Amino acid sequence: MLYGRERERAAVDALLDGARGGRSGVLLLRGEPGIGKTAVLEYAVAAAGDGFRVVRATGVEYEAELPFAGLSLLLASGLDRLDALPGPQRRSLEGAFGLGEPAGGADRLLTGLATLGLLAELASEQPLLCVVDDVQWLDRSSLDALLIAARRLQAEGVALLLAARDTGVGEDDGGPGVGGAGAGAGAEAGAGEDGPARPSTAVGPLAGLPELRLSGLAEPDAVRLLDDRSGAARTGPALTGPARRRLLAEAAGNPLALVELPSVESDLASGGLALTSRLRIAFHGRVTGLPPATQTLLLVAAAEENGELDVVLAAAAALGAGADALEPAERAGLVAVGADRRFAFRHPLLRAAVLQRAPLQQRLAAHRALGEALEEGDRRTWHLALAATAPDAGLADALERTAARAEARGAHGGAAAAYERAAGLTPDRDGATRRLVLAAEAATEEGKLELAEALADRAAARTDSVFAHALLDQVRAVAHFWHGAYPAAYRLLLDAAATDIEPAHAARMLLQAFHAAWYVGEEPVATVLDRLAALPLGADEPLAPLARHLPAAVLPALGRPAGPLPDVRATAAAARKAGAESPVDLVQLCGAALVLGRDHETLELAAELTAEARAKGMVGVLPTLQFFLAEAELFHGRHRDAEVTATEGLALARDTGQAQWTSQLASLLACSAALAGADERCAELAAAALVPGSAAPAAGEPWAHWALALLDLGRGRAGAAADRLHALTTGPYRHHVGATRAVPDLVEAAVRLGEPDRAAEPYERFARWAGAAGTPWAEALRLRCQALLGPDELAESAYRAALDLHEGAHRPFERARTALLYGEWLRRERRRTDARPHLGAALETFERLGAEPWADRARTELTATGTAAPAPAAAGGALTVLTPQELQIARLAARGLSNRDIAAQLFLSPRTVGHHLYKAYPKLGIASRTELAALFRA
Repeated sequence: MLYGRERERAAVDALLDGARGGRSGVLLLRGEPGIGKTAVLEYAVAAAGDGFRVVRATGVEYEAELPFAGLSLLLASGLDRLDALPGPQRRSLEGAFGLGEPAGGADRLLTGLATLGLLAELASEQPLLCVVDDVQWLDRSSLDALLIAARRLQAEGVALLLAARDTGVGEDDGGPGVGGAGAGAGAEAGAGEDGPARPSTAVGPLAGLPELRLSGLAEPDAVRLLDDRSGAARTGPALTGPARRRLLAEAAGNPLALVELPSVESDLASGGLALTSRLRIAFHGRVTGLPPATQTLLLVAAAEENGELDVVLAAAAALGAGADALEPAERAGLVAVGADRRFAFRHPLLRAAVLQRAPLQQRLAAHRALGEALEEGDRRTWHLALAATAPDAGLADALERTAARAEARGAHGGAAAAYERAAGLTPDRDGATRRLVLAAEAATEEGKLELAEALADRAAARTDSVFAHALLDQVRAVAHFWHGAYPAAYRLLLDAAATDIEPAHAARMLLQAFHAAWYVGEEPVATVLDRLAALPLGADEPLAPLARHLPAAVLPALGRPAGPLPDVRATAAAARKAGAESPVDLVQLCGAALVLGRDHETLELAAELTAEARAKGMVGVLPTLQFFLAEAELFHGRHRDAEVTATEGLALARDTGQAQWTSQLASLLACSAALAGADERCAELAAAALVPGSAAPAAGEPWAHWALALLDLGRGRAGAAADRLHALTTGPYRHHVGATRAVPDLVEAAVRLGEPDRAAEPYERFARWAGAAGTPWAEALRLRCQALLGPDELAESAYRAALDLHEGAHRPFERARTALLYGEWLRRERRRTDARPHLGAALETFERLGAEPWADRARTELTATGTAAPAPAAAGGALTVLTPQELQIARLAARGLSNRDIAAQLFLSPRTVGHHLYKAYPKLGIASRTELAALFRA
């Protein structure tokens, strides 16, 4: 039973009701140790009843990291559904769970999406309740996968209920199941907690989940719990008078404290100890009174991470504790064995107390016995490694193989831990150093940047190898980059590439240095590209085509001479033929093409690589590709396509913790919102893009400032627009794609202010860039700028030449803006009749594109010529009523794809796809896929 907890019960009931209705939901319970979170989880399981399928797991604090251990326990009952998943997702989970050979370089993000798919399959016949206690102790690979799934749950009928501590690392998080299964203690929410569950304000992987914080029991409930449990569940004299009052006061409504703290008044003198420490002491006392054999068995069980009874009994027997030693612990209510023959401690603090009270030699003996009781495999290797007290070459080799398997499954955190422990067991200095380097690289891949730098420092102190130091500088540089320290990352990579290392390694370092240099300035970019072009790479090197292409594509945009620019597709084909990893190694080609205005090449290659990444399940690279693809779509006037692409990319970037691309994609969507005149949305997205993240702070800063300036310009705030645009186009990011493309906007704003000199230097740079780009559309924009800047007698010829070049350039928005400016100029010249067709054409295009501020401006100008402007038309037709995700799904459905096929492409569940189509049909006034296909054809 629960004591109190009316609010918590209501939140759980709402979560379950949503799942019954086909809606998915997530709720994170937080609170101090012993506060009652586990009891609320048990209430949820009971409330779900027979109408739900229930899967559950509990995180276990452990000295090693076993990849996907928690996830495999959670989803074990659903492995018969793996065949229902798309191929890449199925193979990802099979590799994670050791059911198949993991593909090299497995995408751990795909495992999260596969987890979503399997949860949806488990909920296909009845709602699913997924319960995970002690989330903070899940292995990182399991936690990442579960949280990716949690953030993408929509309409699967899954209720995901999590519990996590909010106290210090290593302390308990679970709530008590006081008095046995199903019994627990609840608490009223504390002051200020009266509202429903809300997004977590916590930092770290759990941030952003809907959260409900538990506090201590209200006094009446605390008294009732104490009275109910003060008999059989307690030892010693009954609590009365001052002792009872002191216990109530010191427990502060903590249910576990009310049940477990000593009842003797003298024992309550805590001496200032924290409540968690006192609870551990109380558990120490409970264990100390047990027979020695029982204490040995409990120690073995505490050291074993999976709760497998057969393994625990076999290991305990080797230490002299037979199966009959279990009975005293069960009788005392300290442990229980479930129907699945899994061993469970009554509370995580009890398990921690058992481990902490045991002398070191006993803990080592327990790990050794467990290792010998387990079959060959990673668990056996880890237990033997934890028992080792001296270097052991054979064990170190086995642990390195464990680490390699973890990396192949995408579990880089587990790999880093295994490599580090293997280094400690390696007898020879060079071998230990090599394993520390591998540990540092794996920690970097996991995003554990502080650990990576610490491991790199340890390794560097042990070796004089030039190559090893170069690799370690690369590790440090990546850590600096993701912390936003771009100059430090750039310098480390440039220096590392200059050492006496193989050109192939230097090429990869310089490609990373190019990325860092891009955020430092033009000269660092040019320096990296000059070095890259000079590398003596053979034609058969996978990165050689890229190393030749990037300098030729980017240096001319910086005003530097370079060789002839090869076709992007030819470069991509040559790189693939040489063995480059596609699409990961080819993604930089998409960005480089944009730098010199080869937007059509980016459009084609990014679309191709995006489709390839989807087919291969390479989710991690998708946000990068989708950013470049959305840029190209926006530049081509495909505003709605860009919004759809960037919206999906932003969701993936957020779900997978890619702060750099979260910032970039949010800022690009801010630009799209500015063009549409969505003032509030533009401001919100720009603010989100400019907030420094844990990875790359404000990587989207240039696009965000351009977006805000476009909004100002469209709304007629020329002064504010000019200030933003001048800072953008003359500052350290002036070479960025967005800053370059913003120069025509600066020219327009400055001329409208009567201050054309503010745009003079940026225009000269833009003119040189347009000449280097050599594309008709770039020259059209240069001519438009020239027409604005004067002299006035040459304006008309410049406008007409620009409009001629716009024809066939497939950039309707820019053509319409040129037509608008020309029409405005004609009206000022009192040539109203000549102005009308240009203003009318501009108005039609702006309305079709949904560019509301520019449509308003064109309508005002057209009215000023003496012609009544038509009433505002619906932008883009009937499909504009759909959200970006609904539109994306509807397009694929119109092409004839099934819900399952669409779900596989978009990393959603089939039921979520169906849910969005169900919402889209009424908006469109249709009732079938046949009508949907006809609508798209129209």
